[in-house]
Amino acid sequence: MLSVLCLLSLAQNDTSRQSYSDSARLANADSAAAFIADTSLRIINVNPFFSVHVDSVLTYQFQINKPLPGYFWYLKNAPVGLRLNKDNGLLNFKADKSYFLSGRLKYDFTYKVSLGIQNLTNPKERADTNFTIVFFNTEIIPSYVKPSVSGTVWMEEGEMLRFQVLCETGNFPFENILTLTSVPIGEFTPVQKCKDEFKWIPSYDFVKETDSGKVKAVMVSFIGTTKFKMQDTARLRIFVRNGLNYPLAELQYNQLVHDMNAYIVKLKFTFLQLDRTIKKTKGARTAFDLTAASAALTGTVLSTSNNDESKRTGLILPSVGLVLSPLKEATAPNKNAEQNQATLVRSSIKRLEYVLQDNKLIGEKDPEISQKMAKIKEELKQSQLQLIDVPIEMTNNMTEEELNRYFNSRKVSKKYNLKKG
Repeated sequence: MLSVLCLLSLAQNDTSRQSYSDSARLANADSAAAFIADTSLRIINVNPFFSVHVDSVLTYQFQINKPLPGYFWYLKNAPVGLRLNKDNGLLNFKADKSYFLSGRLKYDFTYKVSLGIQNLTNPKERADTNFTIVFFNTEIIPSYVKPSVSGTVWMEEGEMLRFQVLCETGNFPFENILTLTSVPIGEFTPVQKCKDEFKWIPSYDFVKETDSGKVKAVMVSFIGTTKFKMQDTARLRIFVRNGLNYPLAELQYNQLVHDMNAYIVKLKFTFLQLDRTIKKTKGARTAFDLTAASAALTGTVLSTSNNDESKRTGLILPSVGLVLSPLKEATAPNKNAEQNQATLVRSSIKRLEYVLQDNKLIGEKDPEISQKMAKIKEELKQSQLQLIDVPIEMTNNMTEEELNRYFNSRKVSKKYNLKKG
């Protein structure tokens, strides 16, 4: 019996030892796990999101799983005014409205801030995380669309209209801007966001003949919309005047100058023909005059001769000279009409050349091109009417340079220059 009791006592002692040993091992395992978890530096109360009302104060205390002395707190990418105590991790911010009015902070904009803590004695021991902060305001400050030009603009066809569309930003900026026009205006550069440029060049057929005063009005509207569908509209009234199509006008001017030069060349050839006719007639008359003078002189000489036959011949020869005068008028009459025509043609040529020289285009875009074209047309028409009875032909084999050389020669100029009385 005693033996049985001894055995039972030993069994209970072994069981107690085994239970104590298992409990001790479990306790040691839990302690080791807790110890291992606490060795890694971490921030234990990170708030991932802060929403702050304007003119309010934000205060938040960050904590770590270790004693604070010997650690350094810091922020990265922090918005203006957000402060963090480097020693104890106290976050502080006062949302002053002046920050938003000056544009340094924005409403409803997500600021992502990096937060970290560093062990001052162990460079390898540090912890980094981040949080976001958004500012809001219950006071509604609307945004406005502001074109960089006044409400009324005057322009002409072919001119470029170019200006920026700016925005006065309130609580919520414009996400997009829609451009609308009162009438179709063709191709233009629309405005889609703030600071975009509006560009438009009206075509030369934009203003119709039926438009009152040859002016066409266009209303352009810029409609800005925020993400909450709040809108603001800016309207610009554009008056487009009928403008000169300068490229086309320049082509017309060049064609007109070409026609004028061609007409001048024809006139120079006509003058050449008239001058040659006058010169030929003058030569024939001179020959008749010389023959008559020679006959009269010979008759006078022979009439003083002692020979009767020579005297008789001398008496006849003066009458021969008298007969030559009507023959001269019949064969080579004076070309007074041709002389007057040649003088008129030459003066017309000089006038037309002066008109061309006086109405040359100046610069890349002469504003007086229409007036100069009208002047050239008027002079050309007047000259054609003045010389309507003069037969103008262009069948010569002379070049323009040869005609100019003949027309401007000293002999011709001396012949047809006006003489002082």
